[in-house]
Amino acid sequence: MNNMRTERDSMGAMQVPDEALYGASTQRAVENFPIAHRPIAVPLIHAFGHLKAASAQANIDLGKLDARLGKAIIDASDEVAQGHHDAGGHFPVDIYQTGSGTSSNMNVNEVIARRANQILELDAGKRENLATVHPNDHVNMGQSSNDTFPTAMHIAAAEAAANRLLPMLDGLQESLAAKAAAWDDIVKIGRTHLMDATPIRVGQVFSGYAAQAEYSVRRAMSVVEACRNNLPIGGTAVGTGINTHPDFARRVCAVLSQRLGLKFVEATNHPEAQAAKDSFVEAHGHLRTIAVSLSKIANDIRHLGSGPRCGIFELLLPEIQPGSSIMPGKVNPVICESVMQVACRVIGNDATITTAALGGIGSLFELNVAMPVMAEAILESIQLLTNVSDVLRRKLIDGLEVNRQRCEALVEQSLMMVTALAPVLGYDKAATIAKRAFKEGTTIRELVTAEKLMDPAKLDELLDPRRQTQPHE
Repeated sequence: MNNMRTERDSMGAMQVPDEALYGASTQRAVENFPIAHRPIAVPLIHAFGHLKAASAQANIDLGKLDARLGKAIIDASDEVAQGHHDAGGHFPVDIYQTGSGTSSNMNVNEVIARRANQILELDAGKRENLATVHPNDHVNMGQSSNDTFPTAMHIAAAEAAANRLLPMLDGLQESLAAKAAAWDDIVKIGRTHLMDATPIRVGQVFSGYAAQAEYSVRRAMSVVEACRNNLPIGGTAVGTGINTHPDFARRVCAVLSQRLGLKFVEATNHPEAQAAKDSFVEAHGHLRTIAVSLSKIANDIRHLGSGPRCGIFELLLPEIQPGSSIMPGKVNPVICESVMQVACRVIGNDATITTAALGGIGSLFELNVAMPVMAEAILESIQLLTNVSDVLRRKLIDGLEVNRQRCEALVEQSLMMVTALAPVLGYDKAATIAKRAFKEGTTIRELVTAEKLMDPAKLDELLDPRRQTQPHE
C-alpha cells in the first residue's frame, strides 16, 4: 500500500499518496469521478503548463505576484509544459469530471504549487509561511477554471493542428500531386453511379485527390485560426473579469504567442467566449470535413485496387501484410480500411462536440459545462487525422502503382466510348449502338466498323481515349 500524507483544501483534510505532486482537491476528484479511468489528454496538460507560466509572468509584470514566487511557478509550469511529469500519475483526473474542468485546473494548480515549493525548498504544509506558493492564491492568480480550462483547450488544439496535423496533410498533398503528374499519360475509364462513363486520365483523377488534400490543408489552417483566436482567459468566473487585472489577458496572450510561435488573441467578447463554444464547433467542423475528404480518397483507391482477377484492378496497392487467416495469398486494402474507421470516429467526435455545445446541454447561461469531453474529442480527432494522414501517404500512396494494361483494356471495352459519336450519329442512334454492342459482346469500334457507319479515320479520331479526356485542347 502506498504511504499517504495529509493535505488540506477549503473543505478540509484529505489523504493523498505520498509520492503524488497533487493535493486535496485533486484527490477528491479522483474519488468522485471513477468513470472512464482515463485522464484528460496529455496535450491539454502541456497547454495548461504553458498557460500557467504565461499567467505567472503576466502577474509578475503587473506587480501582482512576488517575483521570487512567480519565477518558481514559471519553472514548475515549464516542467509540466515539457512533459516532465506526464508519468507517475500526477494528473489522474478523469475526462468525465465537472463540466467546467475545475478539477483538472486545480490538479494543475496543485502540482505546480508543490513543485514550485520544492524548487523554493519550502514546506508546502506550513500554511503560516507567507512565502509558500499556494495553488489558488498564486498559481491561479487572476484566473478561474471557467476561463483557464477553455483557454487550455484552445492552446492544445491550435498547437496540435499547426505543428502535427498540418505537416502530415502537406506531405499527403505532395505525394498525391506527384502521382497525378507521373500518371497524366494513362487513360482509364471513368465511372459515375458505379457504372461505366467516359474516359479520364489517371492523372486527372489523382489531381482531384491532391486538390482534396490541398483543401484539407486550408481547413487545418482554419482549425488553427478558430482556436488561436478568441481565448477566454481574462473572463474569470462569468466573463466580467472579476479579480483580475484589465491588462492580464492581453499580456498572457503575448507570452503564449512568444512561447509557442502562434499568435494567440484575447476574446473580443468574454461572455460569449465562456458561455458558448461556437469556435470549437467551427474548428471541429473543419476536421470532420478533412475526415470526409480522406474517406473519399481511401474508398476510391480500395475499389480501384479490387481484384486481382474478379475486380476492377486498375491500381496495384502495396502488399504490406497477409489479408486473411484462412485464405492463402489474399491481400486486403488495410490502410484504406484504417482511414475509413478514422473517418467514422471523427464524425462521431463531431457529433459529441456539437451536442456538448448545444444550448440546454453544455452551454448554460454564463458557462459551458461539457468542456472536458469537448477537449478530449477534438484532440483525439486531430491525433487520429494526423497519424492516419501520415500512414496513408507512407504505406499506400507512395507505393501505389497503376495497372496500365488493365486500364487500356477496360477503356476499349467500355460502351460509353459511344458518347463521342453522339454529336455525329445522334443520341438515339448512339444508344442503339451501345445496347447492341453489349448484347453481341463486341466493342463500339468493332460494331461501327462492321456496319460502316463512319469513316474509319473519323472513327479513330473520335474514339481516341486521350482526346476524350481533353476535348477542348
